[in-house]
Order: sequence, then structure tokens, then C-alpha cells
Amino acid sequence: MTRAANHPLTWGADPYADALRSGRGPLFLRRPDGWLLPLEVERWCAGADAADRSALRRCEGAVLDIGCGPGRLVAALADRGRRALGIDVSEAAVARTAAAGGTALCRSVFDSLPEEGSWDTALLLDGNIGIGGDPRALLLRTAELVTPSGLLIVETIAADVDERVQVRVEGRAAAGYGGSRARNGSGALFPWARVGTPALLRHAAATGWVSVEQWSVPGPRDYRPEDAERRFVALRRRARAAVPRSRGAAVRASSNTADTANRAAVSSSQRERKTSPGSPVADV
Repeated sequence: MTRAANHPLTWGADPYADALRSGRGPLFLRRPDGWLLPLEVERWCAGADAADRSALRRCEGAVLDIGCGPGRLVAALADRGRRALGIDVSEAAVARTAAAGGTALCRSVFDSLPEEGSWDTALLLDGNIGIGGDPRALLLRTAELVTPSGLLIVETIAADVDERVQVRVEGRAAAGYGGSRARNGSGALFPWARVGTPALLRHAAATGWVSVEQWSVPGPRDYRPEDAERRFVALRRRARAAVPRSRGAAVRASSNTADTANRAAVSSSQRERKTSPGSPVADV
């Protein structure tokens, strides 16, 4: 099993773990060129909101939350009497999920997982389609985890984006965000992906998934107009014979660093502020 503690400082350690323990940011993903993406720690550490509930209502049977973070979705499903398991490479995330009443394991999605091939629904919300920096590899792996008719619910970025980036978790507040200061520190660089709905549909078609529903939910009132909704896509597996095989050991080996990119996902729920999709938020 690939444990978060065996990796460099990415999602599995400071400053992400500090933010989850406190339930507060600021926290960012930062590219080497200075591009910063604010991460919504406070929202993740709160209860499920209306957008989250729209996805949870569509879940079928047993649910696997990939990159569960502090566990708000797993806990909400447990409250509804649903069988749900979260996985996350951050031990702090797993601990917070348990404290919230959910069940979680400290695992990468590319590790060996319980009941592979028998989960009825898998979740990739809060931008977790970015895990590992290779959406197609992640979609292929997820197809191995769910039943032959399994459901996958993915949250996408509102913009038409399909990009791969190298980022690190940054615990230092950027200029222009209230002047607050988080614990200084950052993790190692790792690959991440940002995917809008059109790109997701292309990747899904290439990996044996079919779109069965798309919807959006308004965001909080203080969102900017371009960030005013969260977008979701429900995918269903095609017949087993049509699903390409994953890269197996090669994918798992490459994931040792890549999939330490777990919960603090990059998505329409972790949007750049005061910028277009590809431009820097701030340089610090």
C-alpha cells in the first residue's frame, strides 16, 4: 500500500494537513511560474451544501468517494444510511472523516482497494478528476473499481479547460486575499489536471464511459458571475468488453507522486479569482 507518509510534502503532509486540522485556509495550488489557485478549505470542512446534495441524491448503492478530504460527503451519505467509503492520501483527511462519522482509508486510488469492481457509485468531486495529472488514466482506474454498470459522478470546471500542470500545495497567503498569513511552507511539485465538461466527455468516450446526465447548481451568492455555478457530469460504464484496460502497474507506479494529489482538488469549486482560466491569480 502506498501511504501518504511515504511521499514528499504534497497532499499528505503540511501545509494541507495543517489546514484540514484547523478547518481554515488560506491554502493554494501554485505553479512554478507563480500562478496560484485558492483552495476552499472552509467549504470542504463544512457540511454538504446544495451542490453536494445534488450529487449525493444521484448516488446508487455502495459509494466510493475518491479523494474524500475531510469527509463531508462520506459523512452525509452515512447520515442517510448509505454504505460509503472515502479514500485519501492524507492521514489528516482520514482522521477528520472519521471524526465526522464517516469511514475512510489512507490510500491512493491507484493502490489496492477494498471490494474492487463492486462499488455501485464512485465520486470525483471538488476537481478530483485532476488526480495524477492524467484524466484518462484515472477514468480507466475508476472503471476497475465500480460494477460493470457502475456510476461515476464527476465535477468539472465551468470553463472549457483541458490542461496538465505541475503544482505544489502552498500554505502562504497571496497578496490580495485579506492580508492574512498562513503557516509558511509548500510541498513538492506534482502533476495535476484541470478539466471542463467538453474535455471530460472526450476522455470519457475514450475510456469506456457514457454520459448519462449533466447538471449545474448555483454557487454561493458571493461568487463572481463566471464562478456562479458548480457543474457535474454523471457517467455510466459501457459493456465490460468495451472498456480499455488500464495501464496497470505502470499507472500505479507513476501514481506514487502523482496521486498524492488527492482531495484538495482543483475544480469549479476551487476556481481562480479575478482571472481568466489560464492566467495567474497572483504572483508572490
